[in-house]
Amino acid sequence: MTLQDSVIHLFHDTRGRFVRLGRQLAERAAGRPGVAASVLLATGVVFGAGVCAAAGFAGVSHLRHQASTEQAQLDATRAQAQREVNALAARLGELQAEANRLNALGERLTRSGQLADGEFDFDQPVGVGGVGPTHDMPARDLRSGMDQLALQFKASGEQLSVLESLLFNQKLDAEAMPSRMPIAHSYITSGFGGRADPFGGGAAFHKGIDFHASMGDPVLAVADGVVSYAGQRSGYGNVVEIDHGNGYVTRYAHNSRLLVQVGDLVRSGEQVAKAGSTGRSTGAHVHFEVWDHGAVVNPSKFLGQAQVATKRG
Repeated sequence: MTLQDSVIHLFHDTRGRFVRLGRQLAERAAGRPGVAASVLLATGVVFGAGVCAAAGFAGVSHLRHQASTEQAQLDATRAQAQREVNALAARLGELQAEANRLNALGERLTRSGQLADGEFDFDQPVGVGGVGPTHDMPARDLRSGMDQLALQFKASGEQLSVLESLLFNQKLDAEAMPSRMPIAHSYITSGFGGRADPFGGGAAFHKGIDFHASMGDPVLAVADGVVSYAGQRSGYGNVVEIDHGNGYVTRYAHNSRLLVQVGDLVRSGEQVAKAGSTGRSTGAHVHFEVWDHGAVVNPSKFLGQAQVATKRG
């Protein structure tokens, strides 16, 4: 039984008791007008007090019900607010992860671009400032700001990814460009172009550059590439040819021994043969040629040989 039902039951029971008591007193006071009036007055007062008590119990029940309803509404509001906070926390976590990714990408680009140390420090916060009063930010404005930040992160990430790809391709192009000596600690004995033929006399066109070498010295790839030929060629003796992509091919001739086969992937500075004097040669040396899209070119512009001592022979 509820509190309200108990109050109603008590009210009806009390009213019944007062009615019976009033009748009994009225019968005993019959013929005595003064006494009868007093009895009736007392009965009314007691009956009124009972009614007031019942009404008081009913009011308390109503207040309790109202308080319970308000508490339920407050609990629902708190739960909704917590759900919004949890959603914002999850969104913040996504933005933090994206920021970490961009920082890592920026550090890779700093290294790839060979930027000076400290020029871009991704561990230090960016300086900001501002003046003026502040005010509470509505939740919708915060969500809107986070969405805009996410779009900025996305655009920046795409641009940095494109830049990384470009730098990587440039690095590959640089590594594939002939840019080092085919033999260490050497010098040029015969340059590119017209010269006196060492065998038959007269003028002849020299398609490459000859480097001094001792028998068996390591012959080195001048750039990354794939071996496209390894074997004998008329006049060249034992030859290695390396395709570097972008139309560039390098040739290493007169070797005493070949150390690679067609299809091998070689890196810049890797040994591909041993120097010798096979083919049309007057002594041990390395004959080096560079071909650009099928045309022989002067290797000096790739090797930076302007200041290397040259001795015709």
